Amino acid sequence: MRILPAPAGTGVVFRRVDLDGFEVEAVGRNVARVSYATSLQKKGVLISTTEHLLSAFIGIGLDNALVELDNLELPILDGSAQLFVDMVLEAGLKQQRRRRSYLRILREIEVREGNKFIAVYPAPGYTVAYTIHFASPIGEQSFEIDLSRDLYRKEVGPARTFGFLREASAMKNMGLIAGATEANVIVLTETGVKNGPLRFPDEFVRHKVLDLIGDLALLGKQIIGRIVAHRAGHAMHTALVSRLLKDRTLWEETTEPLLAACLPDGRETARHASRQA
Repeated sequence: MRILPAPAGTGVVFRRVDLDGFEVEAVGRNVARVSYATSLQKKGVLISTTEHLLSAFIGIGLDNALVELDNLELPILDGSAQLFVDMVLEAGLKQQRRRRSYLRILREIEVREGNKFIAVYPAPGYTVAYTIHFASPIGEQSFEIDLSRDLYRKEVGPARTFGFLREASAMKNMGLIAGATEANVIVLTETGVKNGPLRFPDEFVRHKVLDLIGDLALLGKQIIGRIVAHRAGHAMHTALVSRLLKDRTLWEETTEPLLAACLPDGRETARHASRQA
């Protein structure tokens, strides 16, 4: 995989260099399969496991990039977004002249499926609150982050994907997790973490937040709003994307948001939108 600069207004575009440079835009209309990962597809050309890279781009404010691949699947690296973040920041970001365009939520929307739930509400910044509930040894975990406070790199980016050892054989029989190893997945047994230590005590829910940020990047713009998710996953994340894109009364496009963040002592900070990078 290679990440290249792109002109302002391009968005994120994947290019399959092994298929004569065929391009697939990272937008909701190209969502293909969502189960254990989010895949894009255009005219039969597939791009798989996009969420970690797209999450990293949102987390560091990268709006426009051309991502070249010689394979249908993005590298998993260590199972988090941190290496993508580090490599892009090491290469450097360039501020572009066009102002960043945001999608400001105007009315709430909720998606429910049994005991699963995801919603977005109007808010001045971009916050995500997530609750997960898995079998032992994970149990229930909750995490919330205000992305307008530039916390992604420290609090979300390093969180790795995870899986239960008891499910590995069945998933491999389905053609999944072919590249999974203890170097890129937190492996869970009946009694605990097989390949610790964890990077955070609640690394599991933080990774779900990472995934959600990446899936919502398929809106094509950063959100101004509050996302609340409970036991959701890729399918519900992308269902919310689809619902938002289909109903233009739920949001407005703006280039001049005021991003406000409440500090622990109750004080509020604010900053205007930066230019595109």
